[in-house]
Amino acid sequence: MGLPYTRVASFSRLESTELLSAFYMIDKERRVVMTTGSGTFTMSDALRHQDNLLQDPDFDPSFSQIMDLTHVTRFDVEPDDIRKLAQRTIFSPESRRAIIVNTDLAYGYGRMFELHRENFGEMGVRVFRTLEEALDWVLSKDLSA
Repeated sequence: MGLPYTRVASFSRLESTELLSAFYMIDKERRVVMTTGSGTFTMSDALRHQDNLLQDPDFDPSFSQIMDLTHVTRFDVEPDDIRKLAQRTIFSPESRRAIIVNTDLAYGYGRMFELHRENFGEMGVRVFRTLEEALDWVLSKDLSA
């Protein structure tokens, strides 16, 4: 069963021969933002995505997020970029945010982000290897999960 959505937005960046393509869907009924990225991921891409969400009239900071990074082929970020990204959040501390990855490097970056957010009092960020696990956790009513 797919998630119905109210708005789909996308952006792409072309530098040399490297392309990041990202899009998001906002499911107002389930209160979830679904984000998918592919290609090369940079800090400026992450900041642009946050800015796009903030400008979207359907976005609500109390929504949860599922961010699928399994199609990202290259991460052009440093650990300090992850720390800086974690300092700027647009979601509420009560939101659940699932990051889906398929490589050890992406898992490491996701865990870094999760730990930095925990330092800011946000306990709702988790890293997963499958969409099913992420959906189960984000849509679960059990707040201790």
